[in-house]
Amino acid sequence: MSIDRASEDELSDASVPERVLGYLVANRDRAFKGAGAARPRLVISNHEGRPFHGDQYITLTLTTRTWPGGLSSIPEADWIRGGVPPRSYVVPWGVQSLDRDDVEHWQGRLDQRLVDEAIRALTDYLG
Repeated sequence: MSIDRASEDELSDASVPERVLGYLVANRDRAFKGAGAARPRLVISNHEGRPFHGDQYITLTLTTRTWPGGLSSIPEADWIRGGVPPRSYVVPWGVQSLDRDDVEHWQGRLDQRLVDEAIRALTDYLG
């Protein structure tokens, strides 16, 4: 299935889309959010030609906290599908590799402009 053609119901399916750059996924975050809570993450890499295509996803953490500087806000207009709580931010230094089995559900999709901005912020942070 291509997630670009997925219906709203299919977005909650745990099946893995062919190309997921810019999609929000949720996974269990027992360390910080407790056993029953999932944390949204922005997929920034896993497409054909990349290592572990279809098996692992390079992701950035999302948060509703504003304590550190350098976060990328997610305007409502940048949601193509789905969403997260209002005033959510991408944490560009919150990088995590997720295995396919770690994905609890697909949560939405962001505009490519915001994804590119988040990737630039990550590479700037890495220097």
